[in-house]
Amino acid sequence: MPELPEVETMRRGVLPIVGHRILSAERPLCERRPILFEPPIRNFHNRVRDRVIRQIDRLGKRVIIRLDDEQAIVIEPRMTGLVLLSDPPGTDHLRLRLNLDGRRYSQLLFWDRRGLGTVRLLSADQLRQQDEARLGSDALAITADQLRQVLGASRRVIKVALLDQTVLAGIGNLYASEILFVARISPKKSCHRLTRI
Repeated sequence: MPELPEVETMRRGVLPIVGHRILSAERPLCERRPILFEPPIRNFHNRVRDRVIRQIDRLGKRVIIRLDDEQAIVIEPRMTGLVLLSDPPGTDHLRLRLNLDGRRYSQLLFWDRRGLGTVRLLSADQLRQQDEARLGSDALAITADQLRQVLGASRRVIKVALLDQTVLAGIGNLYASEILFVARISPKKSCHRLTRI
């Protein structure tokens, strides 16, 4: 189940394609549950064709492929998705293929067994609006003081608060449980009752 560390690993794994030009975008035929894919593939292909991959970022549980014209391909793997350069676990769950101009790395693939992931092509403004509306600070970037400020007055239980992506982007059920176990904090304790060590 991809959470922040797994998505960061995916991001690092596809970094070698930075600087590559996109030749085409394909949405392979998949008879499995369809994923959210915006815009439709023909429009998607026309907008990304001949664009250069400028940067690959991660925000929370999303891989963000930034293009040279300020557009961004945002892939959210969710439960069973993988962002790869080669060797997907199978071909019947491929959801996106970007064909690239590289010799060693000629494609980027999004594979999703359960069909829960999403692929969106967003303008810089759309990405900014989406991030501001739906995502809190990245879990690797927030400081303890910032987290205390965001959660300090909340009456929610700490585990529910940690899972809220509008508060803290990137933490899922598994890591929330592990964090609280290591910190010796009951997942049922209210945020406003937590104290400094």
